[in-house]
Amino acid sequence: MLRPLALLASLALAVPASAELAVRVAWLEQSVEQPPILSNLDPVPGDLGLAGARLGLADDAKTGRFLGHAYALDAHVVPPGGDFLAAARAALAQTPLLVAKAPAETLLALADLPEAQGALILNASAQDDALRGEACRANLLHAIPSYAMRADALSQFLTVRRWTDVALVEGTHPGDRAFAAALRRSFHKFGLRVRADETWEWNADIRRDAGRETPLFTQGFAAHDVMVVADEAGDFARYMMFNTWRPAIMAGSEGLSPIAWSPALEQWGAAQLQSRFEALAGRDMRAEDYAAWAAVRALGEAATRTGAADADALRAYLLSDAFELAGFKGRPMTFRPWNGQLRQPMPLVHPRALVALTPLEGFLHPRSDLDTLGQDEGESGCRAFARD
Repeated sequence: MLRPLALLASLALAVPASAELAVRVAWLEQSVEQPPILSNLDPVPGDLGLAGARLGLADDAKTGRFLGHAYALDAHVVPPGGDFLAAARAALAQTPLLVAKAPAETLLALADLPEAQGALILNASAQDDALRGEACRANLLHAIPSYAMRADALSQFLTVRRWTDVALVEGTHPGDRAFAAALRRSFHKFGLRVRADETWEWNADIRRDAGRETPLFTQGFAAHDVMVVADEAGDFARYMMFNTWRPAIMAGSEGLSPIAWSPALEQWGAAQLQSRFEALAGRDMRAEDYAAWAAVRALGEAATRTGAADADALRAYLLSDAFELAGFKGRPMTFRPWNGQLRQPMPLVHPRALVALTPLEGFLHPRSDLDTLGQDEGESGCRAFARD
């Protein structure tokens, strides 16, 4: 069924009238045009994120059947240039529980809608640190890790390995710049030394010239232990590997990567989650899929524990000390009550294996060592949660 500027699809389990508790969740997605990149090896799945939400709903339903709880998920996918806020109002007319995949500015517009003031929105894609800081909203929680969490995970590893001299290369896309800014803050926090800080602006076809241009680009870099690349669009970094002037370990968006989820995860039941996702979606689970799965599962866990489906009750439980989510990453996951970020271990992976799971031993915190990743309470600048 087509609604104006939005595709609406019922994805699971119609709520029976006899259900003791009916929990309806809306998936709200703003599709965006992907920037052109050089490689076609990693196409963006059309159901990125949504497939994870579907798996989360199936997992919620398994528990719900024993309790008389019924779950449903409606998907509102807005095409590029479509009226996202109109789709948001339509979704909010049906349920106050939303899982959203949208850019940061679109999420803020959603959270600020008058119709959304009593809603509970879980962010499944935007990693922007400002959403957890000065631009936070009380009705917006975050299942996807922030750029700061990813940067701190990498910095912890480099500190432990004593790879303290870093060369930083960033691309020109907004995500590249946001990740690079988080990396700089993290390097400063952990005492790592940035020996080179450059922007990759080469707009020719590096596939043909990587062996010539990349050595020239990196020739002037001061000696460093590791090259960290912020290339969130997946455009150029893959062609820099093994083509630098000096032998270089590569990390960041390519090489050793801090990421919410990867097919390389196999421990803590992760392989079982991967196989269930693959059976559902026909592909590997990605970070956005995992965040969407965690968001829907968090809502299901809160509904199970509270016996409630209203946004206020679920939000209060999610932000309480009683909430825990088993996330297949070796540790229970909880929400930070000062900015709504889901605490979670951060894997450091390369394409074929897990290298480390952060936080690493020795990084201590008076509350939880998971709070050594990303903005701590005194750093976030979030005031919307102050009176909770």
